[in-house]
Amino acid sequence: MSRRLYECVPNYSEGRRKEVIDRIVAPFRSRPGVHLLDHLADADHNRLVVTLVGQAVPLQEALLESARAAISAIDLRVHQGAHPRIGAVDVIPFVPLRGVAMADAVSLARSFAERYACETCVPVYLYEEAALRPERRNLEAVRKGQFETLRREVSLPERAPDFGGPGLHPSAGATAIGARQFLIAFNINLDSADAGLARSIARTIRASSGGLPCVKAVGVALADRGLVQVSVNVTDYRVTSLHQVLQMVRAEAARAGARVVETEIYGLVPASALIQEAARDLQVAGFDEAQVLDLRLADLPDRNGECP
Repeated sequence: MSRRLYECVPNYSEGRRKEVIDRIVAPFRSRPGVHLLDHLADADHNRLVVTLVGQAVPLQEALLESARAAISAIDLRVHQGAHPRIGAVDVIPFVPLRGVAMADAVSLARSFAERYACETCVPVYLYEEAALRPERRNLEAVRKGQFETLRREVSLPERAPDFGGPGLHPSAGATAIGARQFLIAFNINLDSADAGLARSIARTIRASSGGLPCVKAVGVALADRGLVQVSVNVTDYRVTSLHQVLQMVRAEAARAGARVVETEIYGLVPASALIQEAARDLQVAGFDEAQVLDLRLADLPDRNGECP
């Protein structure tokens, strides 16, 4: 029987201090049952994004060990960065990958959230498919006002955490834990120093403002580079492609006399998302992903324990 695997993409509010990043990532490097696929730190966002694949039990143990390292080293009272955040460990999403359904990911997220709050003393908000309140499905609603606002409003019934509390952890804030489908983090950088332009474009393209479906976006300044960024999450690339997002941002930027200088894919991306873009640009009629050699090789059966 194949192993039951989840993807997990914890985000931490640290993208500048290498020694802290190393301590946060260390628990994922050698634990059996957990595979560290990627980790990216961004100084402007002051954020670390880690991509893991693993089984439920070892994933939870590694996440707790990593969280303790982050909580001991990150103080949100002095933290500054372009990315919205409510916690030292900001979000922990579980994504069903192999041999598990979304219901399994929801169950895992909820049980882990309760344990996490108890063992770390950091309160938890459940979001997306794991949300216990419909108004908390969207992460942006949970993170409204960020750490600074949430610590003032946490005593309000509508902002009380799902586990832990009653207040926030004084330096580590809170953590959002959820279950969701695969997400592509797609950043688009513009040759402008006008952060207001990036925010305006983000507001235009995101689904919540009537823009592109399955798109979330914020505008941020990349001060060290003299650029601004439209930071996008595509929650279902089969509904809205990366190309559609890019074309809309290009058009909106052009209205203001700006242009796209580069894009970034932050973390991992399904091969099918990029193949879809390539087939469209090449105008390939009736293209099927089964025509991609590398994908066919990956699907070959393993016989007698030998790699094909």
